[in-house]
Amino acid sequence: MDPRQDDPAPIPEDDLHALVDARLAPEDAAALRRRLAADPQAKATAAAWQAQRDELRGRYAQMEDLPLPASLVATAQRAERALAQTSQWWRWGGMAAALLLAFGMGWLASSQWRTDHGDTALARSEPARHFARQAAMAYAVFQPEVRHPVEVTAAQQDHLVQWLSKRLGRQLKVPVLTAQGYELVGGRLLPGDDGGARAQFMYQNSAGQRITLYLGAVKSDVGGAARETAFRFLQEGPVPGFYWVDQGFGYAISGTLPRPALQELAKVVYGQL
Repeated sequence: MDPRQDDPAPIPEDDLHALVDARLAPEDAAALRRRLAADPQAKATAAAWQAQRDELRGRYAQMEDLPLPASLVATAQRAERALAQTSQWWRWGGMAAALLLAFGMGWLASSQWRTDHGDTALARSEPARHFARQAAMAYAVFQPEVRHPVEVTAAQQDHLVQWLSKRLGRQLKVPVLTAQGYELVGGRLLPGDDGGARAQFMYQNSAGQRITLYLGAVKSDVGGAARETAFRFLQEGPVPGFYWVDQGFGYAISGTLPRPALQELAKVVYGQL
């Protein structure tokens, strides 16, 4: 007899999302928690989603009673249009992912509300910072993914680099972060401003902690390349990160790590690029 026949069936992601979002009946939730006790990987995934959900709810709880600003409505409309044009961004499902998107959009809109400027104004006045905020949102979208965190895995790294280099119009290089404890998961192509393209490389350590490197051309408001910048830290938004611009090309390291750890990773990446 094959001993694998006695292995319990894997817990579906939809069930984990339902548990995290409190959509299960009490008896069903209790039964699923008993199954999680025998499945450390699924239990860790559910715990990470729950922690992320609690953090986002706590961060934006004060906004629940505020009237819906016009900038939020406009942002939601732009997001809906972008959704129809770039469906590959949104391969994620479940209520937990929907909550993440909702709060992410709330972050974008609240920032616009505070400054009374739209995305276009931010992109023109601070193209590098706008780029870093896009990197943070891309991280927030894909970091929770279990089955499809990337489009092309690290097993096809040569193909991944060739493909993304062609689409971004620049020969790319994938930094090696093994010494820092991170292995490449893979990467994906993302839409950028003005019909351009961006790339995202994802890394993961042995504890399941993920970071992303987001890169692509950054243009100024007059159509030329954005000016070069030193390392800058972005604290606001769904995830902190370090970003910089070198010869009109932007790079952003994002992850839920302490600032010194992110800065060290940024230095390693910069040194290899």
